[in-house]
Parts: sequence; structure tokens; C-alpha cells
Amino acid sequence: MPLLKRCVIHVTFLAKQYQSLFGCCLVFIASLLISISSAPVTNAASCPDLKIIFARGSGAKQYDNKDYKDFKSSLESKLKDSTLSYEFEDLEYPAIGVSGDNIPVAIGAFISGGEAYSFGDSVKQGIINLANTVNDSTCKNTKYVIAGYSQGAMVISKSLESLNSDRIIFAATFGDPKIYLPEGAGPLPVACKGEGLSDYRVYVPDCYAYKGLLGAKEPYASLDYLGKLGTWCNKFDIFCSSHFSISSHTSYVNDHLYEDASRLIFSKIATAFSFTNSYISPHDTAILIDSTGSMSSIISKYKSEALELAEKTLNSGGRVALYDYRDLKEGYYPVERCNFETCDLETFKQGLNEIRADGGGDSPESLLSSSFQVMKNLKWQLGSTKSLVILTDASYHSPDLDGTTFYDVQTLSKQIDPVNFYIITTDKNLESYQSLAAATDGKVVSTADDLSILTNNIIERFDSLPRVEESSLDIGLAPRLNIDNIEPSSSSEVKISFTTSGEQTIVVLNEAILGITDQQEIVLADLDPAISNNLSLIPLSSNRRGETVSVNLELPSANNTVYLTPTQPLPKAPNTGRQ
Repeated sequence: MPLLKRCVIHVTFLAKQYQSLFGCCLVFIASLLISISSAPVTNAASCPDLKIIFARGSGAKQYDNKDYKDFKSSLESKLKDSTLSYEFEDLEYPAIGVSGDNIPVAIGAFISGGEAYSFGDSVKQGIINLANTVNDSTCKNTKYVIAGYSQGAMVISKSLESLNSDRIIFAATFGDPKIYLPEGAGPLPVACKGEGLSDYRVYVPDCYAYKGLLGAKEPYASLDYLGKLGTWCNKFDIFCSSHFSISSHTSYVNDHLYEDASRLIFSKIATAFSFTNSYISPHDTAILIDSTGSMSSIISKYKSEALELAEKTLNSGGRVALYDYRDLKEGYYPVERCNFETCDLETFKQGLNEIRADGGGDSPESLLSSSFQVMKNLKWQLGSTKSLVILTDASYHSPDLDGTTFYDVQTLSKQIDPVNFYIITTDKNLESYQSLAAATDGKVVSTADDLSILTNNIIERFDSLPRVEESSLDIGLAPRLNIDNIEPSSSSEVKISFTTSGEQTIVVLNEAILGITDQQEIVLADLDPAISNNLSLIPLSSNRRGETVSVNLELPSANNTVYLTPTQPLPKAPNTGRQ
């Protein structure tokens, strides 16, 4: 029975306020005409080396939407100089959307969690079409990159098990309402400490992100896609983070996330087809050299490596900075030889020549204070890959003599983007630097190693955005909701009263979003007593969504008019990972 006839919700819906939400994302019903004639013509008889398929979001016009165009141009700019034959396709599927005139209908039956109704049918058709293309034996040697945004992301993530994974080079999802990040579960998720991150978590800065607004696909991917799947969730995206921002969900182009993804995807393509990755992402590389007297015997080797790194960075269009440091005990603070704005190759060489190994006398040096000041003073470029290269033969004070702590340095590194620490030191100090390198997603190597390997590793990096932002977020800021009373008024109608600290509440029945209310009492009518009706209430603040509170509504049958209220605490199924 259609949801609108089976369930009527008597609440005040804020339809107009959330029109943009319903219009651009995950929807129920619309009239969408796709002009097939506008699609590029491909030669079925010719099989390209590579085919890139993108599944667009709800209501977007095939081949004429900003997400597909930006994804295509970002990746094509890197592929155009290769010898590969390749094709792009905006997946043919309904990508069903809703117009502003149909908002009342959308509120009545907005989404079914991707499992039913017109939206679910749209997703299922996308999965079928994608599988038919990827699994087609006509072009058995063609490899595939697949990606999708919003509703299209659901098509990608839900199709993986039906695809021949051997033919997939990489799969990417953006703003997936079915995202699943188990490291975001609990009152203090391990993700907030930068630990236990899912392999496919490429850019999800919200450490509380756990399940999408429409639940989660568990598991998100099989082992067949280890290293071949990545998910991007914008910082405040309502559909995949714990926040409540519609604009964040529609800003993947403006926030350059397709460009960021293209770097990773191109590196996967280069590896799959065994050619050199000639694309280098923009770099900001600051070099910090220990100039105490004990460095006398090896400082020339360090300078040579620093010069090679600076040359490669500048030649790739990146920027460099140069500093040296010693011990605060000597009254020696980090000396700037040149910064990102002033450093060209000649200035850098001059700065290297000015650095002299002198002073010292004890082993620990003031690295924590010096690295903190360098990171703080430099003007890092948005979207660049950021590195702090440290060359030293000594350990470091922790905390430093001015009170700077390991945590201070780690936190600032993460806040900036992060800044990855690459430490080159002697064998005896390797262990003492491992934790600092790990905390900043960097690396520590010995002076006995071939240092050019580290230089190449730094230059070839493409990850300009953090996998997650560590956080001490006060979870009390998230809105809370408690169900106070559940009262059946008939065999098919139930009144629910609840208390919430939020401003509005999303009402979900059996994975179908019914709408948004600013009231704290709702009546569900025309319910089917033959099924277990699962009600979920999601509290919202101005920009955050709180934990989902769920309860099964056991309706009285004809032979049993007693409604049994739960005697145990109501179960909770948090979308945001909070218990």
C-alpha cells in the first residue's frame, strides 16, 4: 500500500525552509526528462583502455551537471598527456529528483533509505545499468574507474558486490547517505584520536561521522576492494557527517574535492597501466635544519638533500621555506632564511650557505618549540600538500623549554591541513621520532638510507586533505531527544510525545523520511499492524544533527487491545555514533 495512504503524520512540516534539501538530494518523486541526444556518441566496436563512469546526484541532468563536469575535467586534465585511450560516461539511470512544486509530496514520502518507492527504484536501475556495463564481456580488457555523488554515491557503494572487482581500478563515493565508518561510533570515537581509520576513508574530516542519514551499508566494501575504494564526505554534510549542513552537501565542486580525488585516482590509473605519474600536486615544503655544533660532520649531506628537495618542489610549481634551529637554552630561536613568499632557488641556496653548525653541547634540542613557531608563522596555501622536513642528529625536549608540548605540535599540524613531518636523523634517534612522525602522518628515516628516496616520496604525494580532523568537540553541543510517551489511540494510530533540545526533528518511519517538524508531539495514523513499524526521530540544531532515537511500534491486534510500552530503555541507533 502506498506510504501516503498507509501513514499520515499530523505535524507541522517546515517544507519551504528545507526546499533546497529536498530539491538537490535524495528524493522520492519527480518528472525528469533526460535528453539522450545530448550524450556523447561512443563507438561500441572500439574498446578503450579505460572507461570512467560517474553517477550523478538526484535530479541532475545527464552530462549537464556541475558534479560530473568538474569530476571529468579534473581527471581529464591529468589523462590528456597519457597514451591511454579512455572514455567518460555520465551513467544512464533515472537519478530521480523533485521539483519545488512537489515538496508536499516529497514530505509525504521523501526517501525509503534507498530500499523502495521511486527513489529506491532509481538507485536499483542505476546498479543494474552499471553492472551491465562493467561486467560486459565485449570489452573484456577495458578497466574501469567508477564514482558517484549523493544518490549516485549510493549507486556506487551498493553495486560493488555485483561488479567484477578485477576490472575496477578505483571506486569513489562523494556525500554517500549510506556511508559506514565504524571508527566514528561511541561517545568518544577512536577516529577523534586519529586511530582505527577505515582503509576507504580518504577525506571525512568529521571524526564523529559514523552512519549516513539513511543508515549505513555494512560492510561498506569487501576485501576485494581493499585499496580500490575511497569515500569523501564534506566537513558538515548532513548526509554523511554528524552535522546538519545542506550547503556543505552541495559544495563538492566549490571545495575542490573532485580535484583532490583526481590526484589519488590518477595515481591508481598510473599504477594499473604501469606508466609514470607525471602529475604532481602543489606542494608547500618547509625545511628545518638543526644547526648545533654536533651537526658539523653531516650538515653538508643534509644541505645537499635539502637543495635537491627544494629544486624538485620549485620545479613542480610548489613553494619552499628554510629555517634552522638549536636549543632555547642558548637563547637561539628558529631563524628564517626564506619563507614561501620570498624563497626562489637562489634565495634558498643563499640561505643554506648562511647556516653554520655551532653551539650546542647537550643532546636534546628545541624542536617542538621551533616546529610549532615555523608552522604558525608560515602562510600555508589552501589545497597544497604540506610537509615539514626536519634534519637533525639529536633528540628533542618534551615538553620544550618554553612549555610547548607534543600535543600542541600535533594539534597545530592537524589544524593546518595537516602538515606532515618528515624527519631525517641518525640511527640512535630513530625510535624517539617515530611517534612524532606517526602523529602527523609523516615518516622518519635514517641518514644511512638513500635520502633521495624520501625526497621522491614527498614530491609524489597527492593527498592534500586530511583523512580526519582530530577533535575535542564537546558532544553536549549536539541536540538530544528523549521519547516521553507512546500512546495508541486505535489499532492503526499512535501518538508519540518527546522532549528535545533541538530546534527541529526529522521524522523517519521504516526508513522513509516523512518530514521535519518543530513540534514535540506527533500522531502516526493508518499504520499497518501486520508489520513492525520502526520509528526514528533525529533532533536537529541550527547546524548539527544529534543521535537518532528509534523504537518499534508494536500495535495492538484485534484480539489484543493492550498496548505494551517498553519496560527497558528505548533502543538507540545513532547516525552520528553517539550513544
